[in-house]
Amino acid sequence: MAPQISPSILSADFANLGADVERIADAADWVHVDVMDNHFVPNLTLGLPVVEALLKSSRLPLDCHLMIEDPDRWAPAYAEAGAGSVTIHAEAARAPVRTLRAIRAAGARASLGINPGTAVETYADLLGEVDMLLLMTVEPGFGGQSFLDMVLPKVRRARKLIRDADKPVWLQVDGGVSAETIERCAEAGADVFVAGSAVYGADDPAEAVRKLRAQAEAATANADWS
Repeated sequence: MAPQISPSILSADFANLGADVERIADAADWVHVDVMDNHFVPNLTLGLPVVEALLKSSRLPLDCHLMIEDPDRWAPAYAEAGAGSVTIHAEAARAPVRTLRAIRAAGARASLGINPGTAVETYADLLGEVDMLLLMTVEPGFGGQSFLDMVLPKVRRARKLIRDADKPVWLQVDGGVSAETIERCAEAGADVFVAGSAVYGADDPAEAVRKLRAQAEAATANADWS
C-alpha cells in the first residue's frame, strides 16, 4: 500500500476547524481527529458533536482516534455517525473484539491503538479483527511532543506480525511525526502517518503534507519490508 498521510487537527485552529480541514483537503488522505476525555489521558479536546459537524463539511474521511475511558460504550457511535476509521485503545477496552466488530458492522474501519509502553505482541491474536494498528510514538495526551525513537523496534516487530499473519492491516504511527522522523518510521514498517504540528505549524499545510508523503514514499521504496 502507498503511504497515507492523516494530519491531526489537534494542532489546527479549533475556532476554524472547517477551514483548516479544507486547507489540506487536496493533499491528505484522512483527517485525524483526536478525541480525549481528560480521564484516559490528561487532556480534554472534542467529542461526537464536533465530529458530526466536521462530517458535514469535510471532503476527506475522518480518522477518529478515541483516547477515552470506556471506548466499548462510545466507539460504535463514531462509526454510526460516518467516521471512516475509529481507533480504540488496547489499554482502555474491556471487550476489544466485540467493540472492533461493532465498529466494522457500523461501516467504519476498526483500529487498535497501543501506547509506547505496551507490548504489541500481546495483541497479535487480534490482527484478524482490525483494519489498522496504531502505535503511539509519544505518550498520548498532547500534541507537539518529541518523537520516541524507542518505539521504532516495536514498529518493526508489528510489521513482522502483520506480514506473518498475512492480514491486510495498515500500520499507523502517531506522535512527533515530522520531516525529521517520517523516513525512519517508513523504513521500520509504518504506512499511515499522523502529523499534527508538522502540518499545521507550516505556512502551507497542504504543501507540508505533500513533502511528508514524498519522504515516506522514498523511504518505503527502499525499505526491507516493502
